[in-house]
Amino acid sequence: MKLSKLSMIAGFVIAFALIFELTAHASEDNQLTKISFSEAVQVPGKVLPAGTYQFVLASDTANRNIVQIFNENGTELYATVQTIPADRGRETDGTSITLAQRSAGQPDALLTWFYPGMDTGHEFLYSKQVEAELAQDARQTFVEEHGTMVPDANRVGD
Repeated sequence: MKLSKLSMIAGFVIAFALIFELTAHASEDNQLTKISFSEAVQVPGKVLPAGTYQFVLASDTANRNIVQIFNENGTELYATVQTIPADRGRETDGTSITLAQRSAGQPDALLTWFYPGMDTGHEFLYSKQVEAELAQDARQTFVEEHGTMVPDANRVGD
């Protein structure tokens, strides 16, 4: 019985160390990115309340177009969304996102997410009806500078 308990405790310690190691060494492979929103934001099929979220590519290496959105600590999955590759004119050193500024009473919608230093990112796929509505909305791109998301003066009104 004692050996069984020791084995179980050792297993938990090893599992915790592996989980900690994976999150501590985020890389271009999973593109782990923390993004904070001061207001609610729409993603396909879900509205995220104001807060901090982890955006990460799903571990399916065959499909690099599935983005998972977790809580700040990475312990609760809020959404798994399909994306398509998106290109941008220039790379930035920080994370970049583009929001559609919705009409009054509706949260802004997340359109694209780019991992720092990459010119190909992720365009979020919405239903045809929502896509048509978003096409009418003004767009604002934000780029991370010194840990804060700021409007990208080169991309206002995209």
